[in-house]
Amino acid sequence: MDNTKKKILQASGVAAAAAVSLTSYAVTKNLVDLALDRNEPKAAKRAGRMVSGTHGNNVFLQERAAAAERLANRENEVVQILSHDGVVLTGHWFEQKNAKRAIIAVHGWRSSWCSDFGMTADFWDKNNCNVLYIEQRGQNNSGGAYMGLGMMERYDCLDWIHWVIKRCGEDMPIYLGGISMGATTVLMATGLDLPPNVRAVVGDCGYTSPRAIAKHVTKNNLHMAFGMRGALANQMCKKKISIGIDDYSTIDAMKHCKVPVLFVHGEQDHFVPVSMTYENYEACQAPKKLLIVPGADHGMSYYLDKEAYEAAIQEIWAKYD
Repeated sequence: MDNTKKKILQASGVAAAAAVSLTSYAVTKNLVDLALDRNEPKAAKRAGRMVSGTHGNNVFLQERAAAAERLANRENEVVQILSHDGVVLTGHWFEQKNAKRAIIAVHGWRSSWCSDFGMTADFWDKNNCNVLYIEQRGQNNSGGAYMGLGMMERYDCLDWIHWVIKRCGEDMPIYLGGISMGATTVLMATGLDLPPNVRAVVGDCGYTSPRAIAKHVTKNNLHMAFGMRGALANQMCKKKISIGIDDYSTIDAMKHCKVPVLFVHGEQDHFVPVSMTYENYEACQAPKKLLIVPGADHGMSYYLDKEAYEAAIQEIWAKYD
């Protein structure tokens, strides 16, 4: 092979590698924008269920939507606070006469307070719970240009705890409950110095770390390699929110956790694999209990086994109120 042909082949190889790198960069940027940006990228909307990997259950979705509408239409007190870093956060306060405890309910990624907790709202009401449904930063009516995958929201959770204490007093038992990214938020919050009247946490289908969930979605749901994209995603995340996908994890929090935790997960979760809750459970240094619901996909555990779910919650209240 003469030198001219060698140079042509080498140039072609370099061009091909550059094209692959540019494509990988563009895809990674879209995924990071989807993960963090308040406004969902148009390209990501077309991906639909590919990102979450969840299997549609029309009956569940219909009942969830109906419950969400009922909760959203109930009279409540809309409250706002200024977070530790100056973001205006919005919550919805439902107060009971002779309340026995207060629940801080934290919704998931690109979801809402009424969608994630519409089905559980009646249970809390019947059991004399004050409930604060918060709206996570970067979503819905709370401020902020970005979401933080739980890494920033854990501090918001602490801000809301102080609001509830100011409203209800230091003797009111407080319980944190979250679904999906909301579960990760409340679990990560246990790594902070929480007030003593925070009695326990319920984490429903939380992930182990931003890196782990990004890797799972990329490899298993989108069927793409993660290696180079993982490094790029870490850099892009730091640029947007000043913290990378490697900088904090639920596992880190669990190693220092002192608050009792109930871990809940659906056995057939295609978005956040149930193995992540097993990892979080193993790392947790506080009193803990595990509830795995057979057949449940992401966020469906209460719907499929309400009896077991409510019994586990009531057991916590009986122990820690």
